[in-house]
Amino acid sequence: MALIRGLTNLKRLASRADSPLADGCVMTVGNFDGVHRGHQTILGQVRSSARRLGVPSVVMVFEPQPREFFQGADAPSRLMGFRQKYEALIAEGVDYVLCIRFDERFRQYSAMGFIEDVLIDGLSVRHIVVGDDFRFGNDRSGDFKLLVKVGEERDFTVENTQTVTVEGERVSSTRIRNCLSQGLLGEAETLLGRPYAIAGRVVYGRQLGRQLDCPTANIRLTGVPPMRGVCVVTVDGESVEPEQPGVANIGYRPTVDGRMPALEVHLLDFSQSLYGERLTVTFRHYLRNETNFDSLEKLQKQIQVDIEQARDWFRHH
Repeated sequence: MALIRGLTNLKRLASRADSPLADGCVMTVGNFDGVHRGHQTILGQVRSSARRLGVPSVVMVFEPQPREFFQGADAPSRLMGFRQKYEALIAEGVDYVLCIRFDERFRQYSAMGFIEDVLIDGLSVRHIVVGDDFRFGNDRSGDFKLLVKVGEERDFTVENTQTVTVEGERVSSTRIRNCLSQGLLGEAETLLGRPYAIAGRVVYGRQLGRQLDCPTANIRLTGVPPMRGVCVVTVDGESVEPEQPGVANIGYRPTVDGRMPALEVHLLDFSQSLYGERLTVTFRHYLRNETNFDSLEKLQKQIQVDIEQARDWFRHH
């Protein structure tokens, strides 16, 4: 299993005689929200060094993400949930993902305690790839210089991350969120290196779509979505053809209740039940903003317009 959950499991793994980390590892740490082109470059650095040293590559992430721990509901929207992130990291060739629970106990770790307990005793780290603005430990007292200094004493090396720019501006999760919030799917795709997608499980909804002659698969969302509106999508899952065409609404359904975020997908020319399945919804084209209609009848008419626009888009792409 390429997932290591928590410090307890890391210590248990490190104590084994046959531990895959016995000869050390090359690691990086961060949120990796979106696993975008900037992250992909960092992961390339990690893989390259791991091959050179003949040791596994490890990416350390946190749940919740640190800003979610400190800011709560005011934290930025996620581009992807943890499982989708994990799958994206493994697809990039990472050997292990170490997921540490970010809680009050972990927050109180001193910088040296983190280095000793996690990096040295837990991971037996031999090389670290992090940005020179990386801060860690209680009160953010640890930094790149401290890692370099301790590394010289404890026999590990530290490398600065490479920056990826598009049109003269650094690729970042924040920049991608800004694109998505404006419906700029093409720009977001350029920064991600692939079309934006959300993966999740189909759950029971209010069955309103059937009443409107537009049955939908309701995807469970993890937190506030980074975009809102109606989009042309393709859907992948066990019970659907690859890139099954559809149209989706992501947001708060203001005409219906407007309270809980939802991703509702209508698959074109598809009637099979998908309850309980995990689907990947890929956003292909932005149609319109969410609108609060005066009545369900007006909403129903607009849905039919959306479906026809989606069909037209697929005819030309």
